Amino acid sequence: MTIHEPAAPQDARPGTTGPRNVLSILTDQHRTDTLGCYGNPLVRTPHLDALAASGTRFDRWYTPTAICTPARASVLTGYAPFRHKLLANYERNVGYQEDLPDGQFTFSETLRDAGYQCGLLGKWHVGTEKLRGDFGFDGAELQGWHNPVDHPDYLDYLVERDLPPYEISDQMRGTLPNGGPGNLLAARLHQPVEATFEHYLADRAIEQLRRYARDQEADGTPFYLGLHFFGPHLPYVIPDQYFDLYDPAQIQLPASIQETFAGKPPVQANYSAHWTFDTMSEADSRKLIAVYWGYVTLIDEQIGRVVAEMDALGLTDSTAVMFSSDHGEFTGAHRLHDKGPAMYEDIYRTCGIVRVPGAPAGQVRDEFVSLLDTTATVLDWCGLDPSPAVDSRSLLPLVRGEDVAWDDAIVCEFHGHHFPYPQRMLRTDRYKLVVNPESVNELYDLELDPDELHNRIEHPEMRAVREELVTDLYRRLRARGDNFYHWMTSMYDIGQVDYDPSMSGLDEGTHRAAGQ
Repeated sequence: MTIHEPAAPQDARPGTTGPRNVLSILTDQHRTDTLGCYGNPLVRTPHLDALAASGTRFDRWYTPTAICTPARASVLTGYAPFRHKLLANYERNVGYQEDLPDGQFTFSETLRDAGYQCGLLGKWHVGTEKLRGDFGFDGAELQGWHNPVDHPDYLDYLVERDLPPYEISDQMRGTLPNGGPGNLLAARLHQPVEATFEHYLADRAIEQLRRYARDQEADGTPFYLGLHFFGPHLPYVIPDQYFDLYDPAQIQLPASIQETFAGKPPVQANYSAHWTFDTMSEADSRKLIAVYWGYVTLIDEQIGRVVAEMDALGLTDSTAVMFSSDHGEFTGAHRLHDKGPAMYEDIYRTCGIVRVPGAPAGQVRDEFVSLLDTTATVLDWCGLDPSPAVDSRSLLPLVRGEDVAWDDAIVCEFHGHHFPYPQRMLRTDRYKLVVNPESVNELYDLELDPDELHNRIEHPEMRAVREELVTDLYRRLRARGDNFYHWMTSMYDIGQVDYDPSMSGLDEGTHRAAGQ
């Protein structure tokens, strides 16, 4: 845990004067390689590309865990999932805690206490009993994991604008192992873009920005506004002009579509069957990716509308803008869809863009950073002490172009989705280690095998690398208080053990003596 000194007061921020605002945009299940600024030459994302060009793009930005609720709870608290203990999405929860405990630190309540107005529009998914209003956020309570198209506020929006209701066709899905219909993956939406849930959210964000701007002009009240899109999470349900925007013939299928699952945890092949990949054709796979790209472009356009309104309101020079996603999406990579118990780059490495007034434009940073770090960054920018966000580190020094010491690796975790499935991952410059207690561990050489097709955990020539990574991960987990390390104590060569692994309190002397 790193403790930071409190940030400078608001009026001491370089490059700005007056209130310090935040516009934080979060998408869901958004692949990094769908943005032009991350190297995709085909997908149209001009607004996010412009944000990156005017701010800092992080090339090694990772989610703490590739599942919605735990990742979003980490953003709210600045705590790693093992610490805040919301470990699964409630829809498929199998016994884990579903709400944050009373007294849990959250950045929003800290901002409220400091006089901020706070809004969170769109996806919540951080609890079932405690909702956004309980943590100090303005905004309609939109529950669930995907666009709640039956919500009264959205239905009122359609009626007020004389827009047609939600209707879909051309559903894309495979066949489950038991012969039943697979999960809906994509569909054609029979509504104009103005009626989409994405356009609705952008409209509500624009309305909220205008209210906050009026209040700020009247009395100087600063604001935090979170805009959380439900997409491009599957199913990809979008209007004609986006459903057909990209030609499937242009789609290059991911190299990892060659996945055989040989030498890998069996759960990955099971998940592939659950997501019905092998029951769909290559043409289906190309079309799914094309529709996903269309969804990305739809969301980019709505982000552009909101940022343009921020500019028109004269808020640009006082507002930090952040963009990221809770995690990635497979879209056929490794013969998978969605996310799950497979710690591949497709779902753990995510987009991360931060623009701060007065900071250099067009930066690209390659430090290992986390979605978790947005919590401390918001607090730091707002002139508040970020240290209660104990697993989070402010990115402001990097955004301002400073040369600062930074960690040379990152730890991620997973606890399960349809069933408990604990995993821990250590990602370094070249290698990735994944510890799977119920199965085989994984070791990937990302320099020689960037698509993570070949598990080298048992390769003799990797022994020294494996031992170094295992020991490093073990020490990191112990240092942060993640009890997963107890399994590693007895199962792997992690060096001299200096405590009683039985936790009985009866045998400490044996281990102390062995260490002398």
